[in-house]
Amino acid sequence: MRILRRDFVRTLSASSAWASLPPFLWKSEDLRERLVADPLRPQYHLLPAKNWMNDPNGPIHWNGRYHMFFQYNPNTAVWGDMHWAHAVSDDMIHWRHLPVALAPTPGWDDADGCFTGSAADDHGTATVLYTGVKSCAPEQATLRDGVHNFREVQCLATSSDPQLLTWNKWGQPVIQPPSEPGLTGFRDPFLWREDNQWYLGVGSGLAKQGGRVLLYRSKDLRAWEYLHPLASGKWTGKESINPVESGEMWECPDFFPLGKKHVLLYSTAGQVIWESGELDPKEHVFHSERRGTLDHGAYYAQKTQLDAKGNRILWGWIPETRPEAEFSAAGWAGCMALPRILSIHSEGVLEMRFASEAKTLRAKSFAIPPQRADSSQLGHAMDEIQIENLAGEITWKSDSLPAAFTLADRGGFWWSAKLEPKGAASAMLSVNGIPLDVPLGPKREIEFHLFLDASVAELICNSKHAVTTRYYRKPDGPLRIRVSDNDRLALTSLAAWQLRPISPDRLTT
Repeated sequence: MRILRRDFVRTLSASSAWASLPPFLWKSEDLRERLVADPLRPQYHLLPAKNWMNDPNGPIHWNGRYHMFFQYNPNTAVWGDMHWAHAVSDDMIHWRHLPVALAPTPGWDDADGCFTGSAADDHGTATVLYTGVKSCAPEQATLRDGVHNFREVQCLATSSDPQLLTWNKWGQPVIQPPSEPGLTGFRDPFLWREDNQWYLGVGSGLAKQGGRVLLYRSKDLRAWEYLHPLASGKWTGKESINPVESGEMWECPDFFPLGKKHVLLYSTAGQVIWESGELDPKEHVFHSERRGTLDHGAYYAQKTQLDAKGNRILWGWIPETRPEAEFSAAGWAGCMALPRILSIHSEGVLEMRFASEAKTLRAKSFAIPPQRADSSQLGHAMDEIQIENLAGEITWKSDSLPAAFTLADRGGFWWSAKLEPKGAASAMLSVNGIPLDVPLGPKREIEFHLFLDASVAELICNSKHAVTTRYYRKPDGPLRIRVSDNDRLALTSLAAWQLRPISPDRLTT
Protein backbone atom coordinates (compact mmCIF):
# COMPACT_ATOMS: atom_id res chain seq x y z
CA MET A 1 0.00 0.00 0.00
CA ARG A 2 1.45 3.36 -1.09
CA ILE A 3 1.46 6.02 1.62
CA LEU A 4 1.74 9.68 0.66
CA ARG A 5 2.78 12.46 2.99
CA ARG A 6 -0.61 14.09 3.36
CA ASP A 7 -2.85 11.03 3.35
CA PHE A 8 -3.62 11.61 7.02
CA VAL A 9 -5.95 13.84 9.00
CA ARG A 10 -4.35 17.17 9.78
CA THR A 11 -3.74 17.84 13.45
CA LEU A 12 -5.18 21.15 14.63
CA SER A 13 -3.98 21.11 18.26
CA ALA A 14 -0.56 22.66 17.56
CA SER A 15 1.42 24.07 20.47
CA SER A 16 4.56 25.82 19.24
CA ALA A 17 5.61 26.67 22.79
CA TRP A 18 5.64 23.01 23.80
CA ALA A 19 7.29 22.03 20.52
CA SER A 20 10.25 24.31 21.22
CA LEU A 21 11.21 22.17 24.18
CA PRO A 22 13.72 19.35 23.65
CA PRO A 23 11.89 16.29 22.28
CA PHE A 24 12.82 14.09 25.24
CA LEU A 25 10.51 16.02 27.61
CA TRP A 26 7.43 13.85 27.97
CA LYS A 27 3.79 14.65 28.62
CA SER A 28 3.19 11.03 29.58
CA GLU A 29 5.71 8.70 31.21
CA ASP A 30 3.36 5.86 30.34
CA LEU A 31 3.79 6.64 26.63
CA ARG A 32 7.56 6.62 26.96
CA GLU A 33 7.50 3.22 28.64
CA ARG A 34 5.26 1.85 25.88
CA LEU A 35 7.59 3.16 23.19
CA VAL A 36 10.66 1.66 24.85
CA ALA A 37 8.90 -1.71 25.05
CA ASP A 38 7.36 -1.65 21.55
CA PRO A 39 8.98 -4.51 19.57
CA LEU A 40 7.88 -2.93 16.26
CA ARG A 41 9.80 0.30 16.89
CA PRO A 42 13.18 0.31 15.06
CA GLN A 43 16.35 0.11 17.13
CA TYR A 44 18.96 1.61 14.78
CA HIS A 45 16.98 3.65 12.25
CA LEU A 46 16.68 7.34 13.09
CA LEU A 47 13.24 8.41 14.31
CA PRO A 48 12.00 11.03 16.79
CA ALA A 49 11.48 10.30 20.45
CA LYS A 50 7.75 9.98 19.72
CA ASN A 51 5.00 11.09 17.32
CA TRP A 52 4.95 11.51 13.56
CA MET A 53 7.90 12.10 11.22
CA ASN A 54 8.30 12.24 7.46
CA ASP A 55 10.70 13.83 4.97
CA PRO A 56 14.43 14.29 5.60
CA ASN A 57 15.21 18.01 5.45
CA GLY A 58 18.48 19.81 4.84
CA PRO A 59 21.03 17.11 5.75
CA ILE A 60 24.41 18.80 6.04
CA HIS A 61 27.94 18.04 7.25
CA TRP A 62 28.77 21.02 9.46
CA ASN A 63 31.81 21.58 11.70
CA GLY A 64 32.77 17.92 11.44
CA ARG A 65 29.35 16.51 12.34
CA TYR A 66 26.30 15.34 10.43
CA HIS A 67 23.09 17.25 11.05
CA MET A 68 19.74 15.81 10.00
CA PHE A 69 16.51 17.76 10.07
CA PHE A 70 13.19 16.13 9.31
CA GLN A 71 9.46 16.81 9.18
CA TYR A 72 7.93 16.31 12.60
CA ASN A 73 4.58 16.71 14.35
CA PRO A 74 5.36 17.44 18.03
CA ASN A 75 1.85 16.73 19.24
CA THR A 76 0.63 13.44 17.83
CA ALA A 77 1.53 10.48 15.64
CA VAL A 78 -0.33 11.60 12.50
CA TRP A 79 0.66 14.14 9.86
CA GLY A 80 0.16 17.85 10.59
CA ASP A 81 1.66 21.03 12.09
CA MET A 82 5.02 20.43 10.46
CA HIS A 83 8.17 21.41 12.37
CA TRP A 84 11.83 20.72 11.60
CA ALA A 85 13.14 18.21 14.14
CA HIS A 86 16.92 18.03 14.53
CA ALA A 87 19.42 15.25 15.22
CA VAL A 88 23.22 15.12 15.13
CA SER A 89 25.71 12.31 14.47
CA ASP A 90 29.40 11.69 14.04
CA ASP A 91 28.90 8.83 11.57
CA MET A 92 25.37 9.09 10.03
CA ILE A 93 24.36 6.02 12.08
CA HIS A 94 24.46 6.89 15.79
CA TRP A 95 22.18 9.87 16.38
CA ARG A 96 21.38 12.19 19.27
CA HIS A 97 18.21 14.28 19.38
CA LEU A 98 18.48 18.08 19.61
CA PRO A 99 15.73 20.68 20.15
CA VAL A 100 13.36 21.48 17.30
CA ALA A 101 15.11 23.76 14.79
CA LEU A 102 12.17 25.42 13.01
CA ALA A 103 8.58 25.89 14.20
CA PRO A 104 5.65 27.68 12.55
CA THR A 105 5.33 31.37 13.41
CA PRO A 106 1.72 32.37 14.23
CA GLY A 107 0.35 34.87 11.74
CA TRP A 108 3.31 34.54 9.36
CA ASP A 109 3.62 32.79 6.00
CA ASP A 110 4.62 29.51 7.67
CA ALA A 111 1.85 29.63 10.29
CA ASP A 112 0.49 26.23 9.27
CA GLY A 113 3.79 24.45 8.77
CA CYS A 114 7.48 24.56 7.98
CA PHE A 115 7.56 22.11 5.09
CA THR A 116 10.50 20.40 3.42
CA GLY A 117 13.66 22.22 2.32
CA SER A 118 17.44 22.12 1.96
CA ALA A 119 20.54 23.43 3.71
CA ALA A 120 23.67 25.07 2.35
CA ASP A 121 26.90 26.72 3.47
CA ASP A 122 26.72 30.37 2.45
CA HIS A 123 30.27 31.59 3.03
CA GLY A 124 30.38 30.09 6.52
CA THR A 125 26.76 30.75 7.46
CA ALA A 126 24.43 27.78 7.65
CA THR A 127 21.36 28.62 5.58
CA VAL A 128 18.15 26.72 4.93
CA LEU A 129 15.49 27.31 2.30
CA TYR A 130 12.16 25.72 3.15
CA THR A 131 8.51 25.89 2.13
CA GLY A 132 6.23 27.82 4.46
CA VAL A 133 2.50 27.15 4.28
CA LYS A 134 -0.52 29.07 5.49
CA SER A 135 -4.24 28.36 5.19
CA CYS A 136 -5.98 30.49 2.59
CA ALA A 137 -9.03 30.78 0.36
CA PRO A 138 -9.26 28.06 -2.31
CA GLU A 139 -8.58 30.51 -5.15
CA GLN A 140 -5.26 31.52 -3.52
CA ALA A 141 -4.11 27.99 -2.70
CA THR A 142 -1.18 26.25 -4.37
CA LEU A 143 -1.62 23.05 -2.35
CA ARG A 144 -5.02 21.46 -2.90
CA ASP A 145 -5.34 17.79 -2.04
CA GLY A 146 -9.00 17.46 -1.16
CA VAL A 147 -8.33 18.23 2.52
CA HIS A 148 -6.19 21.38 2.68
CA ASN A 149 -6.02 24.76 0.99
CA PHE A 150 -2.51 26.10 1.63
CA ARG A 151 -0.55 28.88 0.01
CA GLU A 152 3.09 27.82 -0.36
CA VAL A 153 6.05 30.22 -0.33
CA GLN A 154 9.80 29.71 -0.07
CA CYS A 155 11.36 30.96 3.17
CA LEU A 156 14.92 31.42 4.41
CA ALA A 157 16.53 30.95 7.83
CA THR A 158 20.15 31.21 8.97
CA SER A 159 22.20 30.04 11.93
CA SER A 160 25.47 31.39 13.30
CA ASP A 161 25.43 28.81 16.09
CA PRO A 162 28.27 26.26 15.63
CA GLN A 163 25.87 23.49 16.73
CA LEU A 164 22.97 24.84 14.60
CA LEU A 165 20.72 25.01 17.65
CA THR A 166 19.27 28.47 17.00
CA TRP A 167 17.85 29.74 13.70
CA ASN A 168 16.73 33.20 12.56
CA LYS A 169 14.04 33.52 9.91
CA TRP A 170 14.41 36.13 7.18
CA GLY A 171 11.68 38.75 7.60
CA GLN A 172 9.72 37.84 4.48
CA PRO A 173 9.42 34.94 2.04
CA VAL A 174 12.14 35.01 -0.61
CA ILE A 175 10.03 33.47 -3.42
CA GLN A 176 6.30 33.78 -4.01
CA PRO A 177 4.44 31.16 -6.07
CA PRO A 178 3.89 31.82 -9.77
CA SER A 179 0.41 32.92 -10.82
CA GLU A 180 0.25 30.43 -13.69
CA PRO A 181 -3.20 28.81 -14.12
CA GLY A 182 -3.34 25.13 -13.28
CA LEU A 183 -0.41 25.21 -10.84
CA THR A 184 -0.53 22.00 -8.77
CA GLY A 185 2.00 22.87 -6.07
CA PHE A 186 5.07 24.88 -5.17
CA ARG A 187 7.26 23.27 -2.51
CA ASP A 188 10.37 21.39 -1.39
CA PRO A 189 13.26 23.60 -2.62
CA PHE A 190 16.80 22.34 -3.26
CA LEU A 191 20.00 24.33 -3.84
CA TRP A 192 23.30 24.20 -5.64
CA ARG A 193 26.07 26.73 -6.28
CA GLU A 194 27.64 27.26 -9.69
CA ASP A 195 29.86 30.07 -11.08
CA ASN A 196 29.38 32.22 -7.95
CA GLN A 197 25.62 32.03 -8.25
CA TRP A 198 22.96 30.04 -6.46
CA TYR A 199 20.43 27.92 -8.29
CA LEU A 200 17.24 26.73 -6.66
CA GLY A 201 14.72 24.18 -7.89
CA VAL A 202 11.17 23.91 -6.57
CA GLY A 203 8.79 20.98 -7.00
CA SER A 204 5.72 21.94 -8.99
CA GLY A 205 3.48 20.89 -11.88
CA LEU A 206 0.55 21.77 -14.10
CA ALA A 207 -2.88 20.17 -14.04
CA LYS A 208 -3.35 17.55 -16.76
CA GLN A 209 0.18 18.19 -18.05
CA GLY A 210 2.58 16.77 -15.47
CA GLY A 211 5.05 17.45 -12.70
CA ARG A 212 8.05 19.72 -13.14
CA VAL A 213 10.90 21.49 -11.38
CA LEU A 214 10.94 25.29 -11.55
CA LEU A 215 14.44 26.82 -11.68
CA TYR A 216 15.50 30.09 -10.02
CA ARG A 217 18.82 31.97 -9.77
CA SER A 218 20.27 34.32 -7.13
CA LYS A 219 23.52 35.93 -6.04
CA ASP A 220 22.61 36.27 -2.36
CA LEU A 221 19.91 33.63 -1.59
CA ARG A 222 17.38 36.41 -0.98
CA ALA A 223 16.61 38.05 -4.34
CA TRP A 224 15.63 35.35 -6.85
CA GLU A 225 15.10 35.44 -10.61
CA TYR A 226 12.83 32.85 -12.22
CA LEU A 227 14.42 31.18 -15.24
CA HIS A 228 12.32 28.29 -16.59
CA PRO A 229 11.46 24.65 -15.84
CA LEU A 230 14.60 22.63 -15.24
CA ALA A 231 12.72 19.44 -16.13
CA SER A 232 9.13 18.41 -16.87
CA GLY A 233 7.16 15.18 -16.79
CA LYS A 234 3.90 13.78 -18.09
CA TRP A 235 0.51 13.37 -16.49
CA THR A 236 -0.43 9.73 -15.94
CA GLY A 237 -3.91 10.36 -17.30
CA LYS A 238 -5.42 9.43 -13.95
CA GLU A 239 -8.02 11.78 -12.50
CA SER A 240 -7.20 12.57 -8.87
CA ILE A 241 -8.11 15.20 -6.30
CA ASN A 242 -4.49 15.06 -5.10
CA PRO A 243 -2.17 15.91 -8.06
CA VAL A 244 0.73 14.05 -6.46
CA GLU A 245 -1.14 10.79 -6.99
CA SER A 246 -1.52 11.40 -10.74
CA GLY A 247 1.98 12.60 -11.63
CA GLU A 248 0.76 16.21 -11.98
CA MET A 249 2.99 17.32 -9.08
CA TRP A 250 6.61 16.42 -8.27
CA GLU A 251 7.53 16.47 -4.57
CA CYS A 252 10.99 16.60 -2.99
CA PRO A 253 13.06 17.08 -6.16
CA ASP A 254 16.84 16.89 -5.98
CA PHE A 255 19.45 17.46 -8.70
CA PHE A 256 23.20 16.91 -8.66
CA PRO A 257 26.22 15.86 -10.73
CA LEU A 258 27.26 12.22 -10.38
CA GLY A 259 30.19 10.83 -12.32
CA LYS A 260 29.91 12.17 -15.86
CA LYS A 261 26.15 12.64 -15.65
CA HIS A 262 23.57 14.70 -13.80
CA VAL A 263 20.86 12.98 -11.79
CA LEU A 264 17.33 14.19 -11.08
CA LEU A 265 15.27 12.64 -8.28
CA TYR A 266 11.64 13.33 -7.46
CA SER A 267 8.71 11.74 -5.63
CA THR A 268 5.33 11.34 -7.29
CA ALA A 269 2.48 8.82 -7.48
CA GLY A 270 3.75 7.12 -4.32
CA GLN A 271 7.26 6.33 -5.58
CA VAL A 272 10.68 7.89 -6.07
CA ILE A 273 11.90 8.27 -9.66
CA TRP A 274 15.49 8.79 -10.80
CA GLU A 275 16.57 10.15 -14.16
CA SER A 276 20.13 10.49 -15.44
CA GLY A 277 21.26 12.63 -18.33
CA GLU A 278 22.95 15.88 -19.30
CA LEU A 279 22.58 19.44 -18.04
CA ASP A 280 22.85 22.02 -20.81
CA PRO A 281 25.51 24.34 -19.32
CA LYS A 282 24.21 27.43 -21.14
CA GLU A 283 20.45 26.98 -21.06
CA HIS A 284 20.36 25.14 -17.71
CA VAL A 285 17.83 22.61 -18.94
CA PHE A 286 18.11 18.94 -18.00
CA HIS A 287 17.97 16.38 -20.83
CA SER A 288 16.99 12.97 -19.48
CA GLU A 289 18.53 9.82 -20.98
CA ARG A 290 17.74 7.00 -18.52
CA ARG A 291 14.97 6.54 -15.97
CA GLY A 292 14.09 4.13 -13.18
CA THR A 293 12.52 3.61 -9.76
CA LEU A 294 14.80 4.39 -6.81
CA ASP A 295 13.09 2.02 -4.38
CA HIS A 296 10.13 -0.23 -5.15
CA GLY A 297 8.70 -0.34 -1.62
CA ALA A 298 7.90 1.90 1.34
CA TYR A 299 10.37 4.69 0.57
CA TYR A 300 9.57 8.33 -0.26
CA ALA A 301 10.68 11.97 -0.07
CA GLN A 302 14.36 11.39 -0.82
CA LYS A 303 17.09 13.92 -0.10
CA THR A 304 20.85 13.80 -0.75
CA GLN A 305 24.00 15.38 0.64
CA LEU A 306 27.77 15.07 0.35
CA ASP A 307 29.55 13.29 3.18
CA ALA A 308 33.00 14.15 4.54
CA LYS A 309 34.61 11.99 1.83
CA GLY A 310 32.72 13.58 -1.04
CA ASN A 311 30.29 10.68 -1.54
CA ARG A 312 26.74 11.45 -2.62
CA ILE A 313 24.60 10.16 0.28
CA LEU A 314 20.93 9.31 -0.22
CA TRP A 315 18.35 9.62 2.56
CA GLY A 316 14.67 8.73 2.49
CA TRP A 317 11.57 8.49 4.62
CA ILE A 318 10.19 5.02 5.45
CA PRO A 319 6.44 5.52 6.07
CA GLU A 320 4.04 3.30 7.92
CA THR A 321 1.93 0.90 5.84
CA ARG A 322 -0.40 -0.17 8.66
CA PRO A 323 -3.74 1.55 9.35
CA GLU A 324 -3.62 5.04 10.82
CA ALA A 325 -5.51 3.93 13.93
CA GLU A 326 -2.71 1.48 14.73
CA PHE A 327 0.27 3.82 14.42
CA SER A 328 -1.62 6.66 16.09
CA ALA A 329 -2.30 4.40 19.07
CA ALA A 330 1.33 3.24 19.07
CA GLY A 331 2.48 6.84 19.56
CA TRP A 332 5.01 6.94 16.71
CA ALA A 333 5.05 6.81 12.92
CA GLY A 334 7.84 6.66 10.33
CA CYS A 335 11.62 6.46 10.42
CA MET A 336 14.62 7.47 8.34
CA ALA A 337 16.16 5.00 5.92
CA LEU A 338 19.80 4.05 6.36
CA PRO A 339 22.26 6.16 4.37
CA ARG A 340 23.05 4.86 0.88
CA ILE A 341 25.95 5.88 -1.35
CA LEU A 342 24.95 6.71 -4.93
CA SER A 343 27.06 6.15 -8.03
CA ILE A 344 26.43 6.04 -11.76
CA HIS A 345 27.08 3.07 -14.05
CA SER A 346 28.87 3.67 -17.35
CA GLU A 347 25.51 3.20 -19.11
CA GLY A 348 23.87 5.89 -16.99
CA VAL A 349 22.08 3.53 -14.61
CA LEU A 350 21.90 4.73 -11.00
CA GLU A 351 23.58 2.39 -8.51
CA MET A 352 23.57 2.39 -4.72
CA ARG A 353 25.06 0.64 -1.74
CA PHE A 354 24.62 1.01 1.99
CA ALA A 355 27.15 3.39 3.54
CA SER A 356 30.06 1.54 5.13
CA GLU A 357 29.41 3.36 8.42
CA ALA A 358 26.57 0.89 9.01
CA LYS A 359 29.25 -1.71 9.79
CA THR A 360 29.66 -0.04 13.18
CA LEU A 361 26.35 -1.66 14.18
CA ARG A 362 27.71 -5.18 13.82
CA ALA A 363 28.01 -7.43 16.85
CA LYS A 364 28.05 -11.23 16.56
CA SER A 365 28.83 -12.54 13.06
CA PHE A 366 27.91 -15.71 11.15
CA ALA A 367 29.20 -17.04 7.83
CA ILE A 368 28.67 -20.05 5.57
CA PRO A 369 31.49 -20.99 3.17
CA PRO A 370 30.87 -21.20 -0.60
CA GLN A 371 29.27 -24.51 -1.51
CA ARG A 372 26.83 -26.31 -3.79
CA ALA A 373 24.25 -28.25 -1.78
CA ASP A 374 20.56 -29.05 -1.60
CA SER A 375 18.24 -27.00 0.59
CA SER A 376 18.14 -29.57 3.40
CA GLN A 377 21.94 -29.64 3.69
CA LEU A 378 22.09 -25.86 3.68
CA GLY A 379 19.30 -25.78 6.25
CA HIS A 380 21.48 -27.57 8.79
CA ALA A 381 24.31 -25.10 8.22
CA MET A 382 21.95 -22.14 8.46
CA ASP A 383 20.57 -23.32 11.79
CA GLU A 384 23.65 -21.72 13.32
CA ILE A 385 22.46 -18.30 12.16
CA GLN A 386 19.99 -16.82 14.63
CA ILE A 387 19.11 -13.13 14.63
CA GLU A 388 17.66 -11.88 17.90
CA ASN A 389 15.23 -8.98 18.37
CA LEU A 390 14.71 -8.55 14.61
CA ALA A 391 17.95 -6.56 14.36
CA GLY A 392 20.29 -8.00 11.76
CA GLU A 393 22.23 -7.64 8.54
CA ILE A 394 22.54 -10.33 5.85
CA THR A 395 24.54 -10.55 2.63
CA TRP A 396 23.92 -13.37 0.17
CA LYS A 397 25.23 -14.17 -3.32
CA SER A 398 24.25 -17.04 -5.61
CA ASP A 399 23.95 -17.88 -9.31
CA SER A 400 21.24 -20.53 -8.89
CA LEU A 401 17.71 -19.99 -10.16
CA PRO A 402 14.99 -20.52 -9.12
CA ALA A 403 15.50 -19.90 -5.43
CA ALA A 404 13.54 -18.71 -2.40
CA PHE A 405 15.19 -16.91 0.51
CA THR A 406 13.05 -16.74 3.65
CA LEU A 407 13.38 -15.38 7.17
CA ALA A 408 11.06 -16.82 9.81
CA ASP A 409 10.75 -17.27 13.55
CA ARG A 410 8.60 -19.70 15.54
CA GLY A 411 5.53 -17.66 14.60
CA GLY A 412 6.16 -18.14 10.89
CA PHE A 413 7.20 -16.06 7.90
CA TRP A 414 8.66 -12.57 8.39
CA TRP A 415 10.43 -11.69 5.12
CA SER A 416 10.95 -13.51 1.83
CA ALA A 417 12.46 -13.06 -1.61
CA LYS A 418 11.66 -15.38 -4.50
CA LEU A 419 13.71 -15.55 -7.68
CA GLU A 420 12.56 -17.00 -10.99
CA PRO A 421 14.48 -17.05 -14.29
CA LYS A 422 13.05 -14.73 -16.93
CA GLY A 423 14.83 -15.33 -20.20
CA ALA A 424 18.57 -15.56 -20.63
CA ALA A 425 19.50 -12.18 -19.20
CA SER A 426 17.10 -11.37 -16.37
CA ALA A 427 15.23 -12.72 -13.35
CA MET A 428 11.92 -11.93 -11.70
CA LEU A 429 12.41 -10.97 -8.06
CA SER A 430 9.46 -10.86 -5.66
CA VAL A 431 10.10 -9.32 -2.22
CA ASN A 432 7.22 -9.80 0.21
CA GLY A 433 4.99 -9.88 -2.86
CA ILE A 434 6.50 -6.80 -4.58
CA PRO A 435 7.69 -7.88 -8.09
CA LEU A 436 10.53 -6.38 -10.13
CA ASP A 437 12.75 -7.36 -13.06
CA VAL A 438 16.45 -7.80 -12.29
CA PRO A 439 18.86 -7.82 -15.26
CA LEU A 440 21.63 -10.39 -14.87
CA GLY A 441 25.29 -9.97 -15.74
CA PRO A 442 27.48 -12.53 -17.54
CA LYS A 443 27.86 -14.59 -14.33
CA ARG A 444 24.05 -14.53 -13.75
CA GLU A 445 24.63 -13.78 -10.07
CA ILE A 446 22.10 -12.34 -7.66
CA GLU A 447 23.50 -10.45 -4.67
CA PHE A 448 21.39 -9.34 -1.71
CA HIS A 449 22.28 -6.88 1.04
CA LEU A 450 19.54 -6.78 3.66
CA PHE A 451 19.04 -4.84 6.89
CA LEU A 452 16.32 -5.90 9.34
CA ASP A 453 15.16 -3.65 12.14
CA ALA A 454 11.95 -4.51 14.03
CA SER A 455 9.22 -3.68 11.49
CA VAL A 456 11.61 -2.45 8.76
CA ALA A 457 13.50 -4.37 6.06
CA GLU A 458 15.78 -2.57 3.57
CA LEU A 459 17.08 -4.60 0.62
CA ILE A 460 19.50 -3.65 -2.15
CA CYS A 461 19.83 -6.23 -4.94
CA ASN A 462 22.78 -6.19 -7.38
CA SER A 463 23.54 -2.57 -6.40
CA LYS A 464 20.73 -1.32 -8.66
CA HIS A 465 17.39 -2.42 -7.22
CA ALA A 466 16.07 -1.47 -3.78
CA VAL A 467 12.95 -2.65 -1.97
CA THR A 468 12.02 -1.35 1.49
CA THR A 469 9.21 -3.19 3.24
CA ARG A 470 7.34 -3.07 6.55
CA TYR A 471 6.11 -6.08 8.48
CA TYR A 472 4.05 -5.78 11.66
CA ARG A 473 4.20 -8.88 13.79
CA LYS A 474 5.72 -9.23 17.24
CA PRO A 475 8.77 -11.53 17.20
CA ASP A 476 8.50 -15.08 18.49
CA GLY A 477 12.06 -16.23 19.04
CA PRO A 478 15.10 -15.59 16.82
CA LEU A 479 14.92 -15.25 13.05
CA ARG A 480 16.34 -18.12 10.99
CA ILE A 481 17.28 -18.24 7.31
CA ARG A 482 15.86 -20.80 4.90
CA VAL A 483 16.66 -21.37 1.22
CA SER A 484 14.48 -23.57 -0.99
CA ASP A 485 13.18 -24.24 -4.53
CA ASN A 486 16.47 -25.52 -5.87
CA ASP A 487 17.90 -29.04 -5.49
CA ARG A 488 21.50 -27.90 -5.94
CA LEU A 489 21.97 -24.33 -4.83
CA ALA A 490 25.31 -22.73 -5.64
CA LEU A 491 26.01 -20.46 -2.70
CA THR A 492 28.82 -18.03 -3.48
CA SER A 493 28.65 -16.37 -0.08
CA LEU A 494 26.36 -15.89 2.90
CA ALA A 495 27.16 -13.78 5.94
CA ALA A 496 25.00 -12.40 8.72
CA TRP A 497 25.45 -10.14 11.73
CA GLN A 498 23.49 -9.47 14.86
CA LEU A 499 23.22 -5.67 15.07
CA ARG A 500 23.40 -3.42 18.10
CA PRO A 501 20.80 -0.74 18.89
CA ILE A 502 22.06 2.83 18.69
CA SER A 503 20.59 3.70 22.09
CA PRO A 504 19.45 1.69 25.11
CA ASP A 505 15.85 2.88 24.84
CA ARG A 506 14.91 2.77 21.13
CA LEU A 507 15.84 6.43 20.65
CA THR A 508 13.23 7.78 23.04
CA THR A 509 15.78 10.21 24.50
